[in-house]
Amino acid sequence: GESSGDLYAGALARELVSLEPGICISGLGGDLLRESGGELIAHYEGLAATGLSEALAVLPRSYSIYRRMIAYARAERPDVFVALDFPEVNFRLAAVLRKLGIPIVYYIGPQAWAWRRKRFEKMRRLVDLALVIFPFEVALYEAAGIPVKFVGHPLLELSKPLEPRESFLRKLKLQPHHPTIALLPGSRPNEVRALLPDIVAGSVLIREQVKTAQFIVARAPHLEDLLFQPVEQLREAGVPVAVATGRTDDVLAAADVAVTASGTATVQAAIHGCPMVIVYRLSALTYRLVKWFVHVDNVGMVNLIAGKQIVPELLQEALTPDTVSAEVVRYLTKSTLARDTTAALAEVRGKLGTEGASRRTAERVLAIARQQTT
Repeated sequence: GESSGDLYAGALARELVSLEPGICISGLGGDLLRESGGELIAHYEGLAATGLSEALAVLPRSYSIYRRMIAYARAERPDVFVALDFPEVNFRLAAVLRKLGIPIVYYIGPQAWAWRRKRFEKMRRLVDLALVIFPFEVALYEAAGIPVKFVGHPLLELSKPLEPRESFLRKLKLQPHHPTIALLPGSRPNEVRALLPDIVAGSVLIREQVKTAQFIVARAPHLEDLLFQPVEQLREAGVPVAVATGRTDDVLAAADVAVTASGTATVQAAIHGCPMVIVYRLSALTYRLVKWFVHVDNVGMVNLIAGKQIVPELLQEALTPDTVSAEVVRYLTKSTLARDTTAALAEVRGKLGTEGASRRTAERVLAIARQQTT
């Protein structure tokens, strides 16, 4: 349903093809799934949204895709359905496919442990096997009566920079030995609109205090140029800044600190050992409603995995240019803080398992699929 899901789906498809040449893989995804051997029944572009009003806006297209997926399943009768995150659509698909007798594997399940825990009840009725990527999820799924296996986090094998820091920065016309701050405003249009202006304004303040600071904006593919118009404020202020599209791992590997939207990128930053400031903002209405259902003290995935707050979170009204700059400057000027945070992030990485999650997932999926063909 969005870019990180497409990344994981593409990696899973590559392993499935490797293990079973000639396999037929079809579904909802993006360019990475297609490049890895999958046939797209529909492209996810335009579906990704956070917040109630945003979700309502994409509802007609979501329903259209849902109907196409159901029609495909009825006509082709796949041997297994792999639901990958995206519960708003996948739960509804799973309910229909279950009635068709198609086994269901849920890979990277919804964060029901954080909010909307009734989703565990739905999963118990629908899912033959849950493949989870965080170790603490196993006990929660088992307690809910859902068959579960921990496969590790796929980002451990996927989060690899394509080139060394020095050459990457030089290509961006930045200085390899200057403090470098990564700006990751999210992969969804509404996230970028909500976060980037304050992140940029905070970056101007950082530059005023750390005179050699330079910035890289990690831009997700398929996002419109207009969303990144605020970056021009940095250029107009004479602040060194570059925009790198589709190179998140290179950006994080080259950065001394990251300012990142809450989500997958926080785990990527942890894998690269990059201290970070997590930022997020929902619409006021959505935030008020979500607060009633949230069951965790932190929202940043690295803090949840650590079991405590190891990096700061600036949420809602706490996200301002002043707070962004203050937290980043602390990292840049207090070497002990940066060092301690990097050590804590290494512990988080250690909890993600070992490389090979996509391969292990493919083996489990194929085992269930083969049962249908024997």
